Amino acid sequence: MHTSRTQLKAMQASVHPFCPVCSGSNPYGLALEFAVNDDGSVTASFTGTSVVEGFQGLLHGGTIASLLDGAMTNCLFARGLAAVTAELKVRYHKPVAIGCEMIVRAWMEKPYPPLYFMQAELKQEGCVKATALAKFMEHHE
Repeated sequence: MHTSRTQLKAMQASVHPFCPVCSGSNPYGLALEFAVNDDGSVTASFTGTSVVEGFQGLLHGGTIASLLDGAMTNCLFARGLAAVTAELKVRYHKPVAIGCEMIVRAWMEKPYPPLYFMQAELKQEGCVKATALAKFMEHHE
């Protein structure tokens, strides 16, 4: 399945224009810029601030889940697919510090249209801090 940055940007604009993870149009959003990798995965970097802090100095768990979910959504966008989260399982391995860059990466595990099995991870300083497994269902307006 072909992936591209052009498809990703087009899908963001048409079906996700106000997303709190990837849209620059949302004044309260995180505005992550996803890159499409040669293997079809997507990555983005993010440095949390006190706006998304849970416990003092730590990124809120809901924000972590949103980052992982958003990365998987954008991985599908890079393939020209619009799909909604049907199931999301997040595993928190270690606390994530705010003020320190983190990398979120997502990839497709298995495509069974209209269902897609996805995976994502969040790393900080080379250490996996959180992972996610998800099922996405194609969405047609």
